Amino acid sequence: MKIRDRYIAKTLLTYTLVVLLVWLSIYSFFNFLAELNSVGEENYTILEAFKYVVLQMPEVAYDQAAPIILLGCVLGMGHLATTGQLLIFRVAGFSILKITWITVKNAFFFIIALIIFGELLVPILTKYSESARSNALGNQSLSLSQNGFWIRDGNNFINVENNVDGQIFTEITVIETNSSNEIERLIKSKNAKFDGNSLDMSSNEIFTINTSGNIDNISLKERNSYNKTVSFDRDLVDSLEKEPGDLTTWTIIKQIQFLSDNKLRSGVYEVELYKRLVRPFTLIAMILMAMLFIFGSTRDATLGRKIFFGVALGLSFELISRIGGALALSFNFSPLFSSILPAVTIMLISITLLIQKSIS
Repeated sequence: MKIRDRYIAKTLLTYTLVVLLVWLSIYSFFNFLAELNSVGEENYTILEAFKYVVLQMPEVAYDQAAPIILLGCVLGMGHLATTGQLLIFRVAGFSILKITWITVKNAFFFIIALIIFGELLVPILTKYSESARSNALGNQSLSLSQNGFWIRDGNNFINVENNVDGQIFTEITVIETNSSNEIERLIKSKNAKFDGNSLDMSSNEIFTINTSGNIDNISLKERNSYNKTVSFDRDLVDSLEKEPGDLTTWTIIKQIQFLSDNKLRSGVYEVELYKRLVRPFTLIAMILMAMLFIFGSTRDATLGRKIFFGVALGLSFELISRIGGALALSFNFSPLFSSILPAVTIMLISITLLIQKSIS
């Protein structure tokens, strides 16, 4: 890498890290103020609140990666423009496209690193922080009082009234149907242990329905134990209590696969998945648009104007992304198409205009 390339990369990295630090500080400050309302309950001290807020920082950085990197690039390139350094680079032989490519390349590497960090470490730290907070508050019910759920597993319909930490269920009803969607068996159980592959149910009442004759015959058997193999796992059970945006990408993929196998709608999860997959390209599109304004006005770009532009651009794309996802769900559009269309459109327009500026 040439000295000029390293200098631009260093400037972008410096401003992005500064934006990240300021962004996390603001978020953490308000989160800490909110946590002060719980300080004093049971064993929840200021130190516990501070630890909780700190452990939440990686999740904030991961969720807000796109606007952080965008704002860092806008401020970094804006600094080079207002100090006349971009003009010097161009006089020295650096074209607009070359400078833009260096900017996009460094931003892309940074966001890929954040995505890897977010997918591997953020779920672990977030789960630990939530568990530690709950224990300090003496409120273990965070994991012990999940609501019940309905779930379809092939030809089986399973209802759990109480989900205890994803491993113990109470008041379970299993409805087994045949290929004609006729009920063949109904199993009611007081409690069950879930090991990720099967339900080990105890205190069971098994109602068998025989429809072979003119009159349906229902028989009842009672068993102390009954084992039921299922195709879902603990990750999928845990995901039932969360919004798609709170799940890891791998969990979303498994959720989509499970719902598709059971002929259930998975549109909400597909929208979230494609939004994440397209996120790097959306960021590139935003940066390309930002470069148009930076090269268009290198002297009048004040700090306040650059910050306002970066925030407005990030919010606009987020709004467009959400509208596209809502339209895909409402009118059965392809979630991938609705996610990638805005980014591709802006990218093509920006590249065309940058080429024209570079030639002129």
